[in-house]
Amino acid sequence: MEASELPVDEVRESVLALCARFDDAYWLQRDSDGDYPWAFQRAMAEAGWLGIAMPPEHGGSGLGIRHAAAMMRAVAESGAGMSGASAIHAYVWAMKVVALFGDAEQQRRMLPPMIRGEHLLAFGVTEPDAGLDTTRITTRAVRHGDHYVINGRKVWTTLAQVAGKILLLARTTPREACARPTDGFSIFFTDFDRERIEARVIEKMGRKCIDSNQVFIDNLVVPAEDRIGEEGKGFEYILHGLNPERILIATEAIGLGFAALARATRYAGERVVFGRPIGQNQAVQHPLAECWMELSAADLMVQRAAELYDAGKPCGAEANAAKYLGAEAGLKACQQAVMTHGGYGYAKEFHVERFLREVMICRIAPVSPELIRCFIAEKVLGLPKSY
Repeated sequence: MEASELPVDEVRESVLALCARFDDAYWLQRDSDGDYPWAFQRAMAEAGWLGIAMPPEHGGSGLGIRHAAAMMRAVAESGAGMSGASAIHAYVWAMKVVALFGDAEQQRRMLPPMIRGEHLLAFGVTEPDAGLDTTRITTRAVRHGDHYVINGRKVWTTLAQVAGKILLLARTTPREACARPTDGFSIFFTDFDRERIEARVIEKMGRKCIDSNQVFIDNLVVPAEDRIGEEGKGFEYILHGLNPERILIATEAIGLGFAALARATRYAGERVVFGRPIGQNQAVQHPLAECWMELSAADLMVQRAAELYDAGKPCGAEANAAKYLGAEAGLKACQQAVMTHGGYGYAKEFHVERFLREVMICRIAPVSPELIRCFIAEKVLGLPKSY
């Protein structure tokens, strides 16, 4: 059987079986102590899942985003939530930049260690004064012979406390010297040099074991051979990773929503009030039924977007729609799970409050629901640009 013919359901079931080794108590502990889930990451690496979408010649499985989406849904759905999903999803979408645009030497050097899980990856794009307007980032990379010197700031950089590598977007040509705002960027895959990069943790609402950071880069020396692709085309390269990222975030939200729904359904069938299970009441049944329908519908959009991406066809509208629908359905399911549990929904031992805190990531990042609406209005419906 060709790798591309592997049934998606087989991927999901295999990953769910592996994730069963990491129970609710494991993830509750990670939510409490904030330690990166090393045991989980190593188990996924040893089983070969980190290279699911990477080229076979470098140790990957050669599968597409459709299969990767099934894997990431299974991780979130297992109860690992965004803590488990965020621990590994950069291996799929961020490393696609190297797989697609790195030269043969870079792929041989960079991909196998990542596929084996030898390094964690930080992703340095967002900046405090730019937000979603990536063209406004000011981190600067200046070439000096066989190397670049990079200075600047990043924010919301994931895993900067523990990463050994960083995928970094910087300007190699000032914005004012470029014909278009999207010109003049370059992307680097290089060592996370802690003598030149300071990472300060941002305390946040959920997903404590996956650190988020403010990053300060001071005269970071990067060999020219660590620049991916052509100088000045980094923004174009990053765009190729944005659609897979949206698809994966969508499927993770859906997986988390199904995890919450399963717990709410079980509780509704067991909890007896006024002499009958609360799940016998339509006021409890109907919202849960709506959650199943909305999660399932969002999942179909994920599958459509992933199929288009894997076929090399335009999928911007579908990927953004999947992210929007998946995040909305996931949020609703997690909220309803808390409400179904009543007061116990607020208790950590029932886990649904953790799911609710974590699913908010999917609604906020990597693009807001408002900006997705603007994208669909402009690119699909042909309405005037509103921002």
